[in-house]
Amino acid sequence: MTQDRVDQEDPLHALRAAAATGAPEALFRLAQALVAAARDAGDAEALYARAAEAGHVEARFQWARMRLYGIAAPADAGAAAQALSRAEADGHAGAACLLATLALAGIALPRDARVHQRLLGAMNAGDPLALRAAAIHFGRKSHPDDQALCVQLLETGARAGDAIAAALLAERLAHGEGVEANPQAAADLRRQLAAQGVEALPACSAAMPVAAPAPPRQLAIEDAMARVPARTLSSRPRVSVIDGLLSRDECRLLMLSAQPFLRPSQALDPDSGRSEAMSLRTSHDASFDPMMEDFALRCVQLRMARAAGMDLANAEQLIVLRYAPGQEYRPHRDYLPPATLARDQPQAGNRARTICVYLNDVEAGGETEFPAAGVSVSPRAGSAVVFDNLRADGSPDPDSLHAGKPVLRGVKWLATLWLRERPYRRY
Repeated sequence: MTQDRVDQEDPLHALRAAAATGAPEALFRLAQALVAAARDAGDAEALYARAAEAGHVEARFQWARMRLYGIAAPADAGAAAQALSRAEADGHAGAACLLATLALAGIALPRDARVHQRLLGAMNAGDPLALRAAAIHFGRKSHPDDQALCVQLLETGARAGDAIAAALLAERLAHGEGVEANPQAAADLRRQLAAQGVEALPACSAAMPVAAPAPPRQLAIEDAMARVPARTLSSRPRVSVIDGLLSRDECRLLMLSAQPFLRPSQALDPDSGRSEAMSLRTSHDASFDPMMEDFALRCVQLRMARAAGMDLANAEQLIVLRYAPGQEYRPHRDYLPPATLARDQPQAGNRARTICVYLNDVEAGGETEFPAAGVSVSPRAGSAVVFDNLRADGSPDPDSLHAGKPVLRGVKWLATLWLRERPYRRY
């Protein structure tokens, strides 16, 4: 058999031959190729492990990610954290950033001062996800030094190839947020992003968020843990509104992160307990599984959970929804029927509370309506509506019935976090 024929039958033949020598880099490259081709995840994990044992730092990082997300073997956050800590000690900035991300839930790792120490170290080492997260953190603070630092970090991330950082920067340049307006530079960035498939964002005029006072240029996780004032609209069912929860950068981050993954929305069938396409719900949505969560996305979810009076550990996966004109979510309730609850971590209990954050300016329509309370909440970018789905005794509350009214003009983006009675997440 000729070499060409061998390569045609197994495109990875040359990589396999090199890996047979046991060289760490060759083992790593074969593992990377297997992952890229979505083949033999178990073999890839074993190759990463062998390369890591021989001192290959990137292989140790990739092995840790596979173990964290349960690829090729059951998820093991403890083992993943140990491997990430070793990679961090060897100077891997991505490992430091992922450890900080894990710690935000306070489950696999403590949520302590090491969170921002790790993020700061990864940022200084040029890790794109850390740069993005730090930029968004400083962008929440009104001090001119913080605003300038936000723009600087977005510029650094954009130069490193981070499309989301570039898109956030384009919006700030277009609207003169923290920097002198530069419509031409914004237009140039937007053209480059459009060529990469990044869609233009709708207007977002979210006010500067309510934030705990902190010295300028200080990176601290306490900001995401702070409770923000809420206005009660109804006590039975309990419905409240929070103004200024998310910043413009955070709203845009959620829209940009969801764009590539939007799919027609489904709703729970009350009889079967399964998710199905229904006329009840006509939006598109994206669900953020753990592999999609970076530090900035997790920090937004922590902020949302804390604003709702609960913790990130109790949260299901974040859902981001987009409603086009005429689309709606007809009256429904968020608590889970018994059949669904039995299949999805029943030990966590039912959905005790929901928090929804409006992400953009809606031209007309799109209100969230609560018929039993006689309350209707108009969407305002950066603001949130929080409501209970259960009575005080833990039983489902039929009065939690609510609806997303049809969008009349423009588009409506919404982020939803369902919070269970007890911890739901494993890390």
